This record gives sequence, structure tokens and C-alpha cells, in this order.
Amino acid sequence: MNNKVINRSILPAIILSVFINCIGYSQANIDTRMNPGSDSLLLKNIIESVITNYPTVKAAKEAINNADARIGLAKTGFYPEADVTASYSNIGPVTKLTIPNMGTFQLYPENNYSASINYRQVLYDFGRTRQNIDLETEGKAISELTLEQVKQRLSLFAINNFYTLLFLQAAIKIKDEQIAALNEHLDFVEKMMSTGAATEYQILVTKVKISTIESQKVDMIAALTAQQAALNSLLGNEYRVHPVVKNDLAVEIPLTQADSALSYAFRNRDEVLLNEKRTALAELRYGMTKLTNKPLISFMASGGGKNGYIPDMAKIVPNYVLGIGIKVPIFDGTKNKYNLLQAQSAITSLSFDSESTKRTISNEIYEAEAYMYAAEIKITQFQLQLAQAIKAYSLAETSFKSGIITNLDLLDANTSVSESRLMLLKARIDYAASIYKYKAALGERIY
Repeated sequence: MNNKVINRSILPAIILSVFINCIGYSQANIDTRMNPGSDSLLLKNIIESVITNYPTVKAAKEAINNADARIGLAKTGFYPEADVTASYSNIGPVTKLTIPNMGTFQLYPENNYSASINYRQVLYDFGRTRQNIDLETEGKAISELTLEQVKQRLSLFAINNFYTLLFLQAAIKIKDEQIAALNEHLDFVEKMMSTGAATEYQILVTKVKISTIESQKVDMIAALTAQQAALNSLLGNEYRVHPVVKNDLAVEIPLTQADSALSYAFRNRDEVLLNEKRTALAELRYGMTKLTNKPLISFMASGGGKNGYIPDMAKIVPNYVLGIGIKVPIFDGTKNKYNLLQAQSAITSLSFDSESTKRTISNEIYEAEAYMYAAEIKITQFQLQLAQAIKAYSLAETSFKSGIITNLDLLDANTSVSESRLMLLKARIDYAASIYKYKAALGERIY
């Protein structure tokens, strides 16, 4: 009977020991992945690297180069075209004409040679070329604004990633401190148990608390690894690198007055400016469509030499051609009518998009303001809470040593201090991140 009792007591202990060793082994493997692969990174350096080297930024810059090429192509409408042509042909049979009493005449030679320089120039196109240049110039302005928008969005993404990393790094350190404190307390309680001053229940509850915090730490490390992978993707690093960010919570709040925030945002947000440029582009396309049925006046000249002139058909004789041409569209099957309707519809649609964008911006500003002020209030509250928790823990230590409270009460007081530190840190990070979001909502550059 005693052997059965002993076996029942030993078996759970063995299982618990193996479980704790497995957790420790896994924890050690995960902790090795937290070793920094480089020095701590500053936020400004991360943003600078992202907006310089990220592929989307490079693609947006290349779109500007493409727009420059299209502007240059549009300007070629002002320039003449010139080319040189030359040909040789052998014709047979050759037509001959016989006139009585005069003989036989050959109308053209068997071997024909021709060479000429040709010149063509549009004299007047009723503003088509100028309108096309303006259209491509407006397209370049849109590409430039798109580049700024890409930089702004990537910067905001990098900021969110940075502060998430910062929180997880600090939170894991706090969890490590909690685990260390609980282990020390566990040793102390085990010594007390050997003297009969503590119970097995107190030891088991302490071990459960340690296991719970270790589990929370594992989740945080997994989240940290995912955020490090996201940062590596932004910076173009290898996945084996485990970047560590530096504590950087100093952010200046914008001085914009609440009543002028909307008007400021409507003047500076890339989305609003892009809608304005797209509307201007649509209006230019409408004007371009109206010019489609206008006449086109052009000049052409060609000069060179060829054979085949009577009486000496083999002799190369200089020749030229000069002319002015006009092309007047008469009927296009009502294509232009419907093209104009499409162009006008595009302008109207953009006006609706502009109104929708302004409503979204208004919501973003009010939301960012709410989060910013809420985080500011939380900082004050959690500072007070942390001070109270530290004082309560100090009193709990005194009470525990006096035997007034149990170790479980002391552990609860210690947990309150750690949780208060964590919440204060989160509030400070939320405040810094919300300021950046507020700046982005106003249209200020955050890079």
C-alpha cells in the first residue's frame, strides 16, 4: 500500500520535471534567436533606409523617369521629321512606243535609280501638341505625388513596426524579471516549507505562476520574431538577422489648432493633392478629345535625283517635290461624341472621389486625436498606478516578513508592479505612435 502511494506521488513529480525541462529547452532555443544581429536601430535611420531602398519607392522613382520620357515624346510634335530614301528597280518588259516615220521610243528605262531627302513638318494642329505636353506634364506631377505617398505609407508602416518591436523587447525583459523574482521567491518558500512555515500549495501556485509567465514570454518572443521578419523585409536584410531597436519615444506634437486641422490636411494630404491633379488631367483629356476633329495642316518637301527622264533616260536628273496638305475630319461615326461623354464622366467621378477622400481624412484626424489624448491620459494614470503598486509591494514585503500575509499575497503585489510597468510602457508607446498617425493624418511628412 505504501509503495502504491509512493508511486502515485513520484509519477506526477517526474512528469512535472520533464515538462519544465522541455519548456526550458524550448525557451533556450527561442532565446538564441533574440540575440541582436546588429547594433540597436534608431527610428529615423530605419525610415531613411526604407524610403531610399525599398523596391516600391524605386518603382515610383522610375515612373517619374518614364513620365519625363513621355513629356519629351510629346514635345516631338513641334519638331520636323526628315529621312533619306534610295531605291533601285529593274523593270521588264519595258514598254516601247513606235511612231511611223519617227522611230521607236522607250517610255522608261529597264534600270531605275532614285534617291531623295524628305522633310515633313506639321504647320498647325490647333493646339494638339501643346495640350499633349500639358497632359504628360500633369502625369509627371501625379507620379511625383505618388512617390511621396508611397514614402509616407512606408514610413508609417515602419513606425508601427518599430514601436511594436520596442514594446515586445521591453515586455520580454519585464517577463524575465518576473520569472527571476518568482524563482527567487520559490527558493525562499521551499526553504520555508522545510521548516514547516509554508505549505505545498504555496509552492505549487508559485510554480504555476512561473509557468504562466513563461508561456506568455514564449508568445511574445514569437510575436517579436514575426515583427523582426517584417523589419528585415523593409530593410532588405536576411531573415537570419534579428534586429534590435533602440528606445526612442521623443516625438513633437503638431501645433495645429483643432479648428484648422481639417483645412490644413486638405491643403497638404497627398490623397487630396492627387485627386486635384487627376481632375486636372481628366480635364486636359477632355480638351484633347475636343481637338480630335480639328483640321491638321502640314508641309512636306522632298529633293533628290532619279533617272528615266526623256531624252536621256539613263542620266540621273535632280528633282524635287514641295507641298502643303490639310486634313479635315468630316464624320467619325459619332466616336468623338461618346469619347467626350466618357471624359466628362471621368471628371464627375473624380469629384465624388475627392469628397469621399475628404470624409476619410476627417475621420482619420478625429480618430488620431482621440487616441493621442487617450494615451496621454493613460500615461498619467499608469504613472500614478505604478507608484501605488511599488508602494503596495513594499508594504507587502514588510507584512510578509512579519507573517501577516502569505507569499501568494506578496506574489500578487509583485505582479501588479510588473503589469503597471508594462501598461505604462504601452501607454507611452501608444502616445508616440498616435502622434505620428496624427501627423500623417494632417499631411505632415513623417520621413
